[in-house]
Amino acid sequence: MEITGRYDLPCSPEAAWAAINDTAVLKACLKGCEALERTSETEFSGRVAAKIGPVSARFAGTMRQTEIDEPRSCKMEFEGQGGVAGFAKGSAFVTLEPREGGGTALSYVAQTQIGGKLAQMGARLIEGTAKAMADDFFGKFAAVLADVEESATPNAAAPEAGAIAEAIVRSGARQWLILAGLGLAAVAGAVFILR
Repeated sequence: MEITGRYDLPCSPEAAWAAINDTAVLKACLKGCEALERTSETEFSGRVAAKIGPVSARFAGTMRQTEIDEPRSCKMEFEGQGGVAGFAKGSAFVTLEPREGGGTALSYVAQTQIGGKLAQMGARLIEGTAKAMADDFFGKFAAVLADVEESATPNAAAPEAGAIAEAIVRSGARQWLILAGLGLAAVAGAVFILR
């Protein structure tokens, strides 16, 4: 299954890259996140509770970044298990491009394979759930980045991931997880949950 998306972010590609690689930011924006940690410079592991149609489960998995061209793009490879609910694995290619007039366009193309009960539910339901999760993640992600940009002074440098994480705490955003995200997060996020 292929899932694509494009989202406008109110910050520079550098600030978006820092945020998309910060576990505190990802956890705050990804719905249902129970755990998320960076296990190396390019790898994450996490656990998320999710409901997809009639199936509720906890999904545990990993995500690895490859083909890194900081701060422009990377490929995210993921795999995860949801017990009897099934499994998912795949990849997402994420790009960050400066927009004319300011901000960043984040786009992704994700390929995923699923098995178990998830595969029996039908591609339409799975794709709809993944897209809704990605939209939820990126909506929160963009709101957090907008809050950070608003609080920055006009001549200030791009906000660092730590400042973005603080803005998340101030905004009261709910904790969630990465992945699959879509990934990084959104793609990673949506796809991670389907793993």
